[in-house]
Amino acid sequence: MSSPHPALQLRYAIANAPLQSYPFPHMYVRNVFPADFYRRLREHIPPREHFRTLTSLKRVFGAYPESRLVLPIAPEPVSELEEPYRSFWKETGKWLLSDDLLDFMLDIFEPLMPNASKSGLEGYRHEALLVQDYSTYKLDPHTDSPRKVLSVLFYLPPDESLSHLGTAIYVPKDRNAVSDGSSHLPREDFECVCTMPFVPNSMFAFVRTPKSFHGVEPIAEHEPRRDLLLYDVRLHA
Repeated sequence: MSSPHPALQLRYAIANAPLQSYPFPHMYVRNVFPADFYRRLREHIPPREHFRTLTSLKRVFGAYPESRLVLPIAPEPVSELEEPYRSFWKETGKWLLSDDLLDFMLDIFEPLMPNASKSGLEGYRHEALLVQDYSTYKLDPHTDSPRKVLSVLFYLPPDESLSHLGTAIYVPKDRNAVSDGSSHLPREDFECVCTMPFVPNSMFAFVRTPKSFHGVEPIAEHEPRRDLLLYDVRLHA
C-alpha cells in the first residue's frame, strides 16, 4: 500500500490533534508527514550557501541573531537551487503554498484568531521558509507581529537527540502583561511553561495573540544546527 500524499497526512494529523488553549491556542503533533516523505525532505535540505540571514533579506531589523539562516520557498530562490533540490522544493511548494492548504488551516485556526481577516481567503497571505539555526542561537520571549496570525513550525532533526531544542512557551510573571509584538522581552520577566520536543517529523503550531509569548532557549556551543520548515499565515497589508 502506498503512502498518502504528504498534504493529506498533514491535514489528517492536524484535524485530529487536540488544541491546547493555555496560555494561548497551540497544537503539537507528531508524524505529520509520511515517513518516506520526511526522509526525502531531510535528504533535500539544500547546502548552507543557499541560505541567508533574515537581516540580509530585510525581513527583520535591529539586533536579530545572525545564527538563523533561511531559504524562502518561493519561485526565485527555489529556481536558483541545483538539482535534485530544485525539483523537490518546486513540487513541495505547490501544495504547501496552495489555496487549498491555506483554506484548511483557516478552517482549523481562524476561529481562534483575535485579528482574523474580514475579507475571507483574500485577506491572508502565506509563506514558507526553510530554516537553519546554528550554535549560540536564541530567541527571547516575544509574541510576533500582529500581522502574523498563525505560525506553524515543522521540526526536521535527524533523530531524537535534540529534543530539548524545541520552541519554549512562556508566561509573564506579571499575569496581566501583554505585548504588541514590537520587541523581544527580558527572559527574567517570564517563566517557561514547557518546551515542545524537537523530534523528527513533528509540528508545533500556534495562533498569534497578545499573550503568545514564545522563544528559544539558548543553544549551547556544542549543539548541532536546528533544521526547521516554517509556514506562516499573515494578514494582507
